[in-house]
Amino acid sequence: MVGIIMGSDSDLPIMQEAIDVLESMDIQIEVDIVSAHRTPEKLFDYATNAHKRGVQVIIAGAGGAAHLPGMVASMSPLPVIGVPVKSRNSIDGWDSVLSILQMPGGVPVATVALDGAKNAGILAAQIIGASDKCVLDKIIAYKEGLKLKVEKASERVKK
Repeated sequence: MVGIIMGSDSDLPIMQEAIDVLESMDIQIEVDIVSAHRTPEKLFDYATNAHKRGVQVIIAGAGGAAHLPGMVASMSPLPVIGVPVKSRNSIDGWDSVLSILQMPGGVPVATVALDGAKNAGILAAQIIGASDKCVLDKIIAYKEGLKLKVEKASERVKK
């Protein structure tokens, strides 16, 4: 199972891309809003107990100060993938990117591109696929589909 959390409901349109990818691969998900600044007790509970519920990977999306992924990573034994979200109070998204990317040694957060929730979903599936052959087969098929799209586009351009 993959846990998908975000700092506010305004992040949902971006985070929906991770939800869609994981659902397309039949990977169970749980989705919630967990604010690092407004619901710190909920953050603590989520981060320290997700693995007890069967969560294997956490995707955490946040904009603005973007402390959610790092705080979760500091308390959880699970891999955390951070999605920087460009919010309305953001400085072109760079504040979110750097808040998630610049983690101290010992507290890693795998960070995808600004608004890159789709890649976060794919990365979470790849992590699960390392020990689940069914998911691995779906990742292989997905990547083959990407290759075929490029080959078809190349053929159209050459004509």
